[in-house]
Amino acid sequence: MNRDDLVVRVAEATRQEKKDVEQVLLAALEQIMQALRRKEEVALVGFGQFSVGTRRPRRGVNPRNPKEEIRIPAVNVVRFHAGKRLKESVRN
Repeated sequence: MNRDDLVVRVAEATRQEKKDVEQVLLAALEQIMQALRRKEEVALVGFGQFSVGTRRPRRGVNPRNPKEEIRIPAVNVVRFHAGKRLKESVRN
């Protein structure tokens, strides 16, 4: 399912206009992204929790020259931990 499919399904489930549902969805996603930029956790009870973690710097191999070692810098990454209801819905 992509974003457009989600908008259509939510609009049908809530009997709202697709354009209104899309605005709400985009606003919600933007707020989640802004919170993660500030390194805040975003918890949606039952669904899951988004947080920002740091991947440590490490050494890698240059794919063009396997004999050459390269340094891969540290980077922030988004982490997601599924909530109880989400886990249970997938298991059944």
